[in-house]
Amino acid sequence: MRFFSFAALAGLTTLFVQPAHATSSAPPTLHNSTIEPTAAPYPDASLAPIQVREAFITARKTHRRVLLDFGANWCPDCRILAGIMASPDVALWLEKNFVVVPINVERLTANMDIAHNYNVNISAIPTMLMLTSDGRLLNKDGTLSLGNARRMSPQAVVDLIAQWNARP
Repeated sequence: MRFFSFAALAGLTTLFVQPAHATSSAPPTLHNSTIEPTAAPYPDASLAPIQVREAFITARKTHRRVLLDFGANWCPDCRILAGIMASPDVALWLEKNFVVVPINVERLTANMDIAHNYNVNISAIPTMLMLTSDGRLLNKDGTLSLGNARRMSPQAVVDLIAQWNARP
């Protein structure tokens, strides 16, 4: 599963103490591999505020960045994106470099305020925000870039996330 409990993460994250943007390039993925969509990658919408708050606490302690993945379980591109992120090499790379929070927006009716905190208006999903551990948005120019995940190769998805991560 691509998302772990914060308690489990706390035990693992003590191993990763260098800043994410300085430590790891994107892993190679299989360009022609078939990605299985994840059935229900987004938890109940009511959990998001707590998970986001805990993600920033974890990110500060572990010197990682935060990926807020806004989507919904009915969205095909969201489910494909989740499948890419769940593939073993990608999941390991993401865990090492980021605290990933899947945020259920339902029918664009829930958790919009979380995106608004970073001056982002969600008009389509998936929308991904990459933030420093102090809450600075790094990909204002690309929040909707993964909206076409069904037509992107897994490597293109990972490379885009790595490009955002390379930003100071």
